[in-house]
Amino acid sequence: MKDRKDDQKVSARRDFLKLSALGVAAAGTAAAIRPTAVEAAEPSGTGYRETAHIRTYYETTRF
Repeated sequence: MKDRKDDQKVSARRDFLKLSALGVAAAGTAAAIRPTAVEAAEPSGTGYRETAHIRTYYETTRF
């Protein structure tokens, strides 16, 4: 006979594997999207440039 604790261990292991698979998929998606965002943010020329990602940062740091 299986013990209830054994069933819980198997269930916990399955849940962990499901979540780790989702994490890998999310990381892959983020890695695929990231290079285009970085390329768009690079300024042409020298000096300070207020780009879209800088404005987003300023918006998130306001109190």
